[in-house]
Order: sequence, then C-alpha cells, then structure tokens
Amino acid sequence: MEPHDEIISRLALAEAVAREGGATALSYFHRRETLVVETKYDLQDVVSIADREVEQQIAACIREAFPDDGFLGEESGLQSGRTAYTWVVDPIDGTSPFLNGMPNWCVSVAVLRGDEPVIGVIFAPTFEECYVAAQGEGATLNGRRLQLDASRTLQNHVTGFGANSYVTPQQVGEIVAALLAAGGNFIRIGSGALMLAWVAAGRVVGYYEPYMHAWDCLAGYCLVKEAGGWVHPFDTSGERITKGAQVLAVAPGAEADLRRIAGL
Repeated sequence: MEPHDEIISRLALAEAVAREGGATALSYFHRRETLVVETKYDLQDVVSIADREVEQQIAACIREAFPDDGFLGEESGLQSGRTAYTWVVDPIDGTSPFLNGMPNWCVSVAVLRGDEPVIGVIFAPTFEECYVAAQGEGATLNGRRLQLDASRTLQNHVTGFGANSYVTPQQVGEIVAALLAAGGNFIRIGSGALMLAWVAAGRVVGYYEPYMHAWDCLAGYCLVKEAGGWVHPFDTSGERITKGAQVLAVAPGAEADLRRIAGL
C-alpha cells in the first residue's frame, strides 16, 4: 500500500476514536463531582479516571484495527510498534478546566509516520467541534476547509500562550512582556491542544508554550501545517517523543514576530 493510502486508511479511525472518546469524556464531565482527582507532577497537574478510561477506550480501538502500530498515550506511556506509524493520544487535554466545569478541553489524536505527524484530529465535545487534518489533504473544522489569513498579525489579532511549572515564573513574565511590547495581546484557556486547533481555525494568530509534550501538540501541528501555518519542529525520534519541548505554531503574518519572541 502507498504511504498516502496508509494514511487515509487511518484517518477515518482517528476521527472516530476522537469522537467516541469525547463522548465518554463528556459523560464524565456531566458528573465530574463524582470523580476522584489525583495529582501527578504537582498540584496543578491532575488526572482522574475519566482520562484513563478514555485513553484505554481509544487504545483498544486502535489495537483492534492496527495492532502493529505504535502507541503513545499521556497516561499509559509509549508502546513501540512494528510499522512506520505511531498513534499519539491525549485523552483529555485541559483536565483542569474539565474538572472545574469549564468547556475548554478536548481529545487529541495524532498519527506519526516515522517522525512526522501526518494525521491530526482534535475533538472538543462541549463546542461540538471536530478539527481534522491529514498530510496533503488540508485541514477542516466540522467539514469546512481551514485556510489561514496572512493579513492577521501579532498586532491586529490575539496570540495564544501557555505555561506550566516546568517553566520559571520569570520566563513566563518575560514572554508576556515581550508579546505586549511588540504590540500584541494574549489569551490562555488551559488546553494547549485546543489552542493549536484555534490557530488552524484563525481564532488566534499563533500559540506558544515553552515546554509541552508530544501528546499535547502533534495533532495541532498537523492541523496548523495543513491550514497554511508554520510550526517549530518537535523532536519525536526514539525516546525523545516522551520528553517535553518548546512548541510554536503560527499563521504567516505573525511568524517573524513570534519566532523572535520565542528565540527561534
């Protein structure tokens, strides 16, 4: 089978598992007060049975359809495969908004071919929005083609920004100050994956986070590239795929400004 056909054969499943996982997550969201919350890295890094069950549900569907593909899940870690393809899943990106009753969370499903994200699906159940992209096929939101507008800049639009406790408060302050000094403004919603989808949709002109994991960003990277944007490469080779890295995705009109601010 040609690589393009291999990608397309996985695309329908990627959307299906994102939607099915989102439906399960949404059922938990409506009864979130019953969930037992655990902490991981620190008190801001939380997880619940909802995250784990959604990831297990998605992983089971992928194993059934493509048992030889690799799989990386935020909660379960990396299982190497015997094909060129690796699925990268964040079952609920934005767990803190999710647990606190805010709508800005999503399910993120990416597929790598080698080291490159060739499929990206982000499903935001509370907004009833499904973002879908595949290499060479473009990006869509609920079936509508996405194409970035080069006239939107750092100065006439808003930039998405995220940070966590892997980043020092001083560094966060310097980034925000640089954005404002350049004539921009910023928004933060607690889900990096969803904000990357918003870059592809033109809702923000770019998204920058100094430290982010593969499961948070790779689906969004595929979406932004297929919508006509630029992304800072994320090293997915070997064990590097499990480590965090700097993430930037940006529309053409803000690329120079945001690359300068990010030091890229």
